[in-house]
Amino acid sequence: MNTTSRTKETGYKLKVRGIVLACTLYSILCTSYLQSQVKTEVDTTKIRIGEQINYKIKVEADSSALVVFPEGQTFMPLEAVEASEIDTTKKNANFLLSRIYKLTQFDSGSYTIPRQKVIIGDKSFFTDSLRVDVNTIEVDTTKQKLYDIKPIIEVEKSGGNWWKWLLGILAAIALVAFLLWWFIWRQKPLTEEEEIALLPPYDRAKLALKKLDESQYLMRSEVKEYYSQLTLVIRKYLDEKVYDRSLESTTEELISRLQLLKEGNQFNFSKETLNNLETILKRADLVKFAKSAPDAALIEMDRATIEKEIDSVKAVLPEPTEEEKLLDQQYKEEQERKKKRKKVILTVAISLFLLIATFVGFGIKYGFGYVKDTVIGHESKELLEGEWVESAYGFPPIYIETPKVLKRQETELPEGFEDKAEITMFGYGSLIEQFYIVTGTTVLNIPKGQGEDSDQQKAINLNTVVEGSLSNWEQKGVRNIITKNEQFITPNAAEGLKTFGTAEFPGLKPGTYEGGEYIILSFTSENVIQQIVIVWRSDDNYASDIVDRIVDSIELNPDEPVEEEEE
Repeated sequence: MNTTSRTKETGYKLKVRGIVLACTLYSILCTSYLQSQVKTEVDTTKIRIGEQINYKIKVEADSSALVVFPEGQTFMPLEAVEASEIDTTKKNANFLLSRIYKLTQFDSGSYTIPRQKVIIGDKSFFTDSLRVDVNTIEVDTTKQKLYDIKPIIEVEKSGGNWWKWLLGILAAIALVAFLLWWFIWRQKPLTEEEEIALLPPYDRAKLALKKLDESQYLMRSEVKEYYSQLTLVIRKYLDEKVYDRSLESTTEELISRLQLLKEGNQFNFSKETLNNLETILKRADLVKFAKSAPDAALIEMDRATIEKEIDSVKAVLPEPTEEEKLLDQQYKEEQERKKKRKKVILTVAISLFLLIATFVGFGIKYGFGYVKDTVIGHESKELLEGEWVESAYGFPPIYIETPKVLKRQETELPEGFEDKAEITMFGYGSLIEQFYIVTGTTVLNIPKGQGEDSDQQKAINLNTVVEGSLSNWEQKGVRNIITKNEQFITPNAAEGLKTFGTAEFPGLKPGTYEGGEYIILSFTSENVIQQIVIVWRSDDNYASDIVDRIVDSIELNPDEPVEEEEE
């Protein structure tokens, strides 16, 4: 190669190197400029456990650029407690945006806040990482008062709202009783007709004549109606005291009957009395059928004659014998008993009607089974509608809401395993009862960090634990166990294994079995195994609502916020 060619080649290489160097410098300058758009500030890098750091991100960007700040738990291992609203100010043609994050940590040590991603337009920028020291709080035990652990005390159960239901029921019973008394048992004021009916026949006849005198028949020239009422008075009196067919007999028949009674010495009527009665009754027939019109003097005389003959009939009436008086008293007592019996029957009928109507009404609205269980009582219904208890059981704690407080249960480890695990169990009921729930926490005494960490290994471990629980059930007499498995995630994102199915559980009577359903929720982390077991009978209409409420309340780490995934 000659000298001219080498010189040209050398010049070409130098030119290329210059272009590359220029591009590199330009890139560095641009990067430095863009990086200066995102800055961070902290008020301190040393805090005590539980204190907060104010971590501020500031961005300078064009007014048309879209800026996206970090969201969620991107500051781990520090926890984001709060993120303020984005503060915006204007600087020349650009905007200055800033946002403050409050961070904390509850374990002592040195932590590094990772680089935070900020998006400006279609480009991403990262802040610098930051080291933070979290120190423990020193406690002077020489000045701090320490006390022994207090013993477990019984807590009085809240009374609930049963008294409101009791007041409502008593008010309804009182209202019904008042209505029954008012309309049936109360001694009502007598009407005028009832008061007249209670008078003796003689007094009723005298009162009828008095009312006839007060009538307007004669003033309106209604002679026919006047004589009808006048003869009706004497006929009624005779019908009750002498001849019980006096009202329906003709004048001739009545006079003949009275004459016959006189001749038979049953009533000592005078001849004048019979003649007067016959004359007035026949005149009344003439007025009624022949439409004759007696003068006023004759009418007044007939009125006075009737009153005199009523007195005459009373005078010849024989005195009632003791036997007649006794029969009359018995008759009155029998009438009173009939009235009372009628009131009792009416009261019972109305009460039964109200009970049946109430049952049917509530049955249509709430269901007849629900109403029946409310009246008779049902164990699961009382659990569902009673006062529930929300508490934590074991350590690490299982937070759960249950219809009854779970009581600590004694557990015995197999021989040789006493030093390898610690089991804490709390429960209500048993496998042979209508409803059964138990929580268990097992802490394995193995060095932390040596547990199996992969999801597959965890699932295998939980399956082994569940198989052990089901084997224990079989030893206790449970048979025909059908099992299904699926993933379970608590409301605060704790993942575990859900084992559920059906089985036949021993009944309360020896040798009997009842069909039931069960759920076993299993969780594990490091050297801890946690389980919640729920068992109920298949024919229990209220158990599903109880189980759903219990399962929805389960939390293993309620204070730990759930991480949000970055897009």
